[in-house]
Amino acid sequence: MSTSSLPALPAAPSSGRSDVTARLRDALLGASFTADGLLELLGAPAYAALARSETVPALRATRGDTPLETLVRLFLLQQPVPHARVADVLPVQECLESGWLVRAGADEVAATVDVRPYGGPAGEDWFIVSDLGCAVGGAGGIGSKDEGVVLGVGGASTTLAGITVRTPVASALDLGTGSGIQALHAAQHATRVTATDLNPRALHVTALTLALSGAPAADLREGSLFEPLRNGETYDLIVSNPPFVISPGARLTYRDGGMSGDDLCRSLVQGVGDRLNEGGFAQFLANWQHVEGEDWQDRLRSWVPRGCDAWIVQREVQDITQYAELWLRDAGDHRGDPAEYQARYDAWLDEFEARKVKAVGFGWITLRRTGAAVPSVTVEEWPHPVEQPLGDTVRAHFDRLDYLRAHDDAALLAGHFRLTAEVVQEQVGLPGAEDPEHVVLRQNRGMRRATKVDTVGAGFAGVCDGSLSAGRILDAIAQLVGEDPVLLRDRTPAQIRLLVEQGFLDPA
Repeated sequence: MSTSSLPALPAAPSSGRSDVTARLRDALLGASFTADGLLELLGAPAYAALARSETVPALRATRGDTPLETLVRLFLLQQPVPHARVADVLPVQECLESGWLVRAGADEVAATVDVRPYGGPAGEDWFIVSDLGCAVGGAGGIGSKDEGVVLGVGGASTTLAGITVRTPVASALDLGTGSGIQALHAAQHATRVTATDLNPRALHVTALTLALSGAPAADLREGSLFEPLRNGETYDLIVSNPPFVISPGARLTYRDGGMSGDDLCRSLVQGVGDRLNEGGFAQFLANWQHVEGEDWQDRLRSWVPRGCDAWIVQREVQDITQYAELWLRDAGDHRGDPAEYQARYDAWLDEFEARKVKAVGFGWITLRRTGAAVPSVTVEEWPHPVEQPLGDTVRAHFDRLDYLRAHDDAALLAGHFRLTAEVVQEQVGLPGAEDPEHVVLRQNRGMRRATKVDTVGAGFAGVCDGSLSAGRILDAIAQLVGEDPVLLRDRTPAQIRLLVEQGFLDPA
């Protein structure tokens, strides 16, 4: 992999508080160069524009000479700043010697990397390092076509961080670490963090991200997928935002899988089973092909390794033209030579047509190592809004699976349940009708699901407060509606199972 056209990175951090990275962190915090500080300085519109790689509003908001404005122009907007102004804020000579800054002209200095404040889940002040112009990817183009470029935090990164189960664990693995955002999150609840990447530049950037954020160093290993791991090495948590883009060739290391079709994502999912400890979670973002004549859900079920429960959620589907255009724009190809753009577009469509691919799906894959005789595999489409973070929702999903597996219908009827918080009931029907056509239960938290229930199901859910068993509630409902309680007990457990599985009811 060539990284020769990219600028040199700052020196790798050394141990101890004497390291310049630690003093740089202190200086950044002292000037309120934080997520909250930026929002207060720039205002919401300019702050949001930065997330779209638009810098003009922030340039207009940083015309003064305060320490925070100086740092924003230097590290976020990549503008040369007078040496004297920077010296008032940072240990400038040490930053020059260690490579965080370079001289620009006679009396100015410039940053060698993008440093972007990032607020942790518990209010931590973190900093994500990335290559210049590459802090945010997406349809606007990343600003660099070098194959070894290291991106910062984008929507995919924050999505994965939000869905990851955050329970204390002994060991965590971040496959394809990039700028280190997943390793940074994992360091807060894992005793030992290992981070791998095919790109050695990404491992260097990850070390900078962790050190500048005040997090413990990770075990950094170079290589593809599971290659850097030792025989028999297993983990309690494995996360990956892999280069999942299905493309003709592997032009951009940070993005393109480099294998045929969706083989990289398939190999990642299939290979993780042997690397998980019992009860451990593996969580990925992925793309998958929708192939003519094939059920996409069956395709994904075939990926799940033996001995693992799975919950796979398809969040979005694009036809092959939309997909090609999205990633051509991501690389900035739409701004180059039109003939070259058309040739690349053609190559993308040729590749899809040869494999009879009609669309590409995007979503989340969560696996959990289980000792169950018959693992559970749930594959669903859910394109609707959700409430992040979802880590607790994901963990609760698998806890409910365990409960349902351990309880037959008789045990279910003997169980006690509580209606989940912030569930509301909606009745749908014609105006003036005596009875609704159907009743909908809707969650206002987590996955924000909605499910249709009959009047018995609605009445049952409404009185579930943990005090009475399901069977006793059904007996009372049977008496109210004049139905045989035995028949009601026979037909209702399936509906109770669905309400528990989807998170409307919690075992008490």
